[in-house]
Amino acid sequence: MNSKKILSIDIETVFSKDLSKCGVYSCCEDKEFHILLFAYAFDNEEVKIIDFTKNEKLPKEVLEALLDDNIIKSAFNANFERICISAYLNLYLSPKSWKCSQVHALSLGLPPSLERVGDVLCLKNKKLKSGKNLIKFFNKGNSPKDYPQKWEEFKNYCIMDVKCEREIREKLSKFPLSNEEELLYELDQEINDRGIGVDIDFVKEALICHENYKKIIKEKLYNLTKLDNVNSICQMKKFLAERNVKTDKLDKKSVEKLMKTCSEDICEILSLRKLLGKTSVRKYESIIKSVTKDERVHGLFQFYGASRTGRWSGRLVQVQNLPQNHIKNLEYTRNLVKNKEHEKLNDLHESIPEVLSQLIRTAFIPKEEHEFIVVDFSAIEARVLSWISNEKWRVEVFKTHGKIYEASASEMFNIPIKDINKDLRQKGKIAELALGYGGSVNALISMGALDMNLQEDELLPLVQRWRNANINIKNFWYDVGNAALETVAKEKTMRVGKITFEYYNNYLFIKLPSGRKLSYFNPMIKRNVYGKESLTYEGIATNRKWERIETYGPKLVENIVQGISRDILAYAMMNLKNRSFNIVMHVHDEVVVEVKKDEHTLEEICNIMTIPPPYAKDLCLKAQAYKCDFYRKE
Repeated sequence: MNSKKILSIDIETVFSKDLSKCGVYSCCEDKEFHILLFAYAFDNEEVKIIDFTKNEKLPKEVLEALLDDNIIKSAFNANFERICISAYLNLYLSPKSWKCSQVHALSLGLPPSLERVGDVLCLKNKKLKSGKNLIKFFNKGNSPKDYPQKWEEFKNYCIMDVKCEREIREKLSKFPLSNEEELLYELDQEINDRGIGVDIDFVKEALICHENYKKIIKEKLYNLTKLDNVNSICQMKKFLAERNVKTDKLDKKSVEKLMKTCSEDICEILSLRKLLGKTSVRKYESIIKSVTKDERVHGLFQFYGASRTGRWSGRLVQVQNLPQNHIKNLEYTRNLVKNKEHEKLNDLHESIPEVLSQLIRTAFIPKEEHEFIVVDFSAIEARVLSWISNEKWRVEVFKTHGKIYEASASEMFNIPIKDINKDLRQKGKIAELALGYGGSVNALISMGALDMNLQEDELLPLVQRWRNANINIKNFWYDVGNAALETVAKEKTMRVGKITFEYYNNYLFIKLPSGRKLSYFNPMIKRNVYGKESLTYEGIATNRKWERIETYGPKLVENIVQGISRDILAYAMMNLKNRSFNIVMHVHDEVVVEVKKDEHTLEEICNIMTIPPPYAKDLCLKAQAYKCDFYRKE
């Protein structure tokens, strides 16, 4: 436990904006923003509360503590408290002395909400479930004076949040975040505070362009169908049924399937319907909602958002899943949108929604007299998987020519790499993309193998060839799975190569080469549907519910590889920070820095990115970089 004095904080606020859609940075610029209640406690002292609706003021010792980097400020989702209090005090509170118990919980594979963490850890001081209704009630403008009993309940709710957060922090203190992770959280907060610039004029014109296009599509659909509401799923399904075209759904996949068998006139209607349903502008709308007065978007990243690997997840605009751009004349097309030249745009492109979708990246721009340098690791997961499993021929490929698709085909088909043709390279590529984590035929199909002119009867032999060529990777899957099972069954430490498995305090920990640990809460061994012993643990499933999840060797290897890749990215980001580079965005294996024009070279940035961490000096890293005046994918 940290020996420094700790100030635990929870606040209740009022905004006129939707916090979940606009983000705290934008909401704090709202004229209606106020802090209503400020609950706090130093160390284990009694929790006190300041009621700003009664013109109560923050005590001097609290104000001094907020400004003192030698006193730790702690909260659950500390970014919210820090930014709101900064706005209230009209000064910038650095993240340097702030600790986030939500991040600590996420690092241990626990849920992201205070209430759910309290339930999982069986706390004595649980978050009051009445709080959500009270927040809504007083956010609607209801006065505390008119509802004194409810207001007292609200104050008690705020006090209980401090007690709950403090108990979580105490319970998790036996699993402290490392100093490296604490510094990385600080960097994460600096990146969120810095934000990234947006071309607000371009964003507004993109939305106008989309609305104009929608009107044209709706008019065409109305002329073809005469439906009162061409957006209505019920009306469209009835229209189709009357023409012997029956369907339960009208989503993208269902429409595409129908179009393969329908008549030409119905195909035209379905095609228009598909265009109308394309959600290409939602990210533009998210930018408009979350942009601040400095024309930047802040708070785009959640530290430890992917709790199984420690990777970041996206917030607000969700930059982790931006559409790629394949438009050849990207800048010209972007200028057509920005300059309101819609007719030219329509003449050049069949699908305006698709164009706008591909242009979303270009909404992000550097500040004046600056440029972006975008740098990303080349095949980072493939390199890490080869290194951690000691698949020597692959390691050698990455140390030399790096052509893993060709080399993989060469190993699979026992043909010299110089003789690998386009068809064999394609097979090597799809195998590499789909099979590294135990995938089989279905993984190849999901990755688009059948669209690459591969026949279904070729897929299983392809899987077998890849596994035979990568026997060390295959063995690593099973060694990892068996080690995890034995660690939990016998509660003993196991080691597989550079990876250590530990079990204690109801957690399975997988220790990565960096020393960071992946956490699996309440692991148990159960019989699966195949009658085999299987490892399970409690966590957030794909349906976002807390439940028991089954896992196995190849899936654990995927977590390990992605966790190591995350650590390597984090090490590179810290190196960039230590050399005074301003990171404004990062996506998976890519970093975007904002620099003065022509002040830095691509080689300089790539050299920093590829400095290997001390624990992986023999891991061959490669990075590629390019400069741009708006964000794009090269």
